[in-house]
This record gives sequence, C-alpha cells and structure tokens, in this order.
Amino acid sequence: MALSEQHKTFIENAWTDGYPCLVATTGKDGPNISPKGSLVVFDDQHLAYWERSKKKALENVGQDGRVCVMYANFKAQREGALEAGFLRFWGTVELYPTGPIRDAIFAKLSKREQEHDGADTGIGVLVKIDRATDNRGKPLL
Repeated sequence: MALSEQHKTFIENAWTDGYPCLVATTGKDGPNISPKGSLVVFDDQHLAYWERSKKKALENVGQDGRVCVMYANFKAQREGALEAGFLRFWGTVELYPTGPIRDAIFAKLSKREQEHDGADTGIGVLVKIDRATDNRGKPLL
C-alpha cells in the first residue's frame, strides 16, 4: 500500500509550512535528531533527503542505517486534516554520493534546497519505508 496523497502533500510542504521533518538516527555515541528541510517523497515506498551538512546524522547512518522520520503538525490535527498530529516513518537508508539516484533525488528538491550552500556537494539519502504509523500507532500504509 502506498502513502496517501494527503500525507505526500504534508511531507512535500513541511518546511515551507513551518513543520519540518525530523530524522532520528543512532550511532556509537547514541541518538541524534536532525531537521531535514530537504525531505521529499521519492516514490510510494521511499522518502529521500539531501545530506549537505555531513555531520552526526551522516556519521550515524554510516554505522546503523535504521532511521525514524517524524512529521508533526498539531494545526492539521485541530483542523481535522490529520487524525493524529504526528506521522512516523521507520526505515533503512541507502547513501548515494554519485549516480542517477543521487541526481533523481536532487531533481525532486525545492529550488531553495538546490541552491543552498553545499548543495552541489551533497549526498542523496534514500529511506526505504519499512512501516509508518500515526502517533497512536495506526498504520499509514
């Protein structure tokens, strides 16, 4: 089953709407949570983002490819657009420093992300969605 069009729209507009997605990783030094303004829906089974800071999140996924992506929007919940205010996606990442998948991820980024400092040296990160729920545990897929 694929992500709903509504969920795709929320994720695609997250940064612009003021509800950035957060990516949780873990590594030898413990957990890390990073906002990812470049997070996009790659296809029905994948999310993707552009890793340009190359700091703790990248170090962690190099050691343990499991991640959790969280989207929170209480306004959408209060207005009835989302049943619960959180969407959570658990998955595993693949890194693409070069090649056609990297290029495809870059092409999906907003103009702001494509022109951001360091964008030309970024790494495409593809997140294969293993499961997705709202904050009440209701499956999204």
